[in-house]
Amino acid sequence: MNKMRKAIGGGIAVLATSMVLAACGDAPSENDDEPGTGGGSETSDAGEPKTDFLPCIVSDAGGFDDKSFNQLGYEGVEKAAGELGADFKAVESNNENDYAPNLESLVAEGCNVIVTVGFALATATVESATANPDIEYVIIDSDADADFDGKKDAENIKPLLYDTAQAAFLAGYAAADFSEAGKVGTYGGQPFPTVTIFMDGFKQGVEYYNAQKDADVEFVGWDGKNGSFTGGFEANPAATNTAKQILDQGADVVLPVGGPIYEGALTAIADSGASATMIGTDADVFESDPKTQEVILTSILKNMDVSTYEAVMSAGDDSFDPEAYVGTLENDGVGIAPFHNFEGEISDTLQGELDTIKAGIIDGSVEVKSYLNQ
Repeated sequence: MNKMRKAIGGGIAVLATSMVLAACGDAPSENDDEPGTGGGSETSDAGEPKTDFLPCIVSDAGGFDDKSFNQLGYEGVEKAAGELGADFKAVESNNENDYAPNLESLVAEGCNVIVTVGFALATATVESATANPDIEYVIIDSDADADFDGKKDAENIKPLLYDTAQAAFLAGYAAADFSEAGKVGTYGGQPFPTVTIFMDGFKQGVEYYNAQKDADVEFVGWDGKNGSFTGGFEANPAATNTAKQILDQGADVVLPVGGPIYEGALTAIADSGASATMIGTDADVFESDPKTQEVILTSILKNMDVSTYEAVMSAGDDSFDPEAYVGTLENDGVGIAPFHNFEGEISDTLQGELDTIKAGIIDGSVEVKSYLNQ
């Protein structure tokens, strides 16, 4: 075992004792309005908006500082507003009871396009879009099919979807190759399709590794139908306990899926003293949260900031297209981050193998199944 992996447990122990496991925080804006009551708004760099166009965004309960998909969505809106010379409004939700009132507040503000972050907002988004057909809506991580009849429920909603199973497949292969224990695992927040799609791809990647290498790396935490879930998307004791259960089963590479719940894995790894590593989701967590840098092997990326930016820009220049966007490896909507501090510890052949597998997924010779391509 190399020196870095030996040092992991002790290296983050101090961090674990000082972590504040908060479900959400203030929006990263200059105006710290009360979350859930209108939120913070930003003004363009010129001080006065150059246009009356007003883009808006509402978070789910994770908040805009989740180092994950709420933050990426916020950054996409912020960038688009800056380029359009527009103000924008950002409202945080503390819980599911805030979704509908927050959307109502943004409608009252005169928003031209409203971005809602997360599948949990699907019902509230559909209701708001149906009541306000002249407003354009963008929903991240949902197909806007709140009644589950296989069709989008309002024509003025653009779904932003991501086939993260493709990227998670690569991460699963890498995790299996890197594991010294011969066992890797995962856990999620709640068993929504946009959570389990990561777990499905990760599992398939481990299985593909075993088939290609005639190996027997075990996979725990998800069997394709049932698995380990914290019950929510907060960085709380449930997240830590669930991560501990995965570690106690012998896994030394862990994939937490659900925004801030990865902090539970940080705490569990530090408390156990194990030489375990973690895989991030949505953003490159190594970059977005420096306290993870000793344990992050890689991250499964959803480039939500880019697709959100593009959707808001199209609304701003009157070319809004409500057809669903699906991010894939081919269009760079998903991917995996560099190995950062572990670049020198992965096998010499791993990156080349991942490049070959990625090409195979893109051309269809390597099949990755997900709810988006069934």
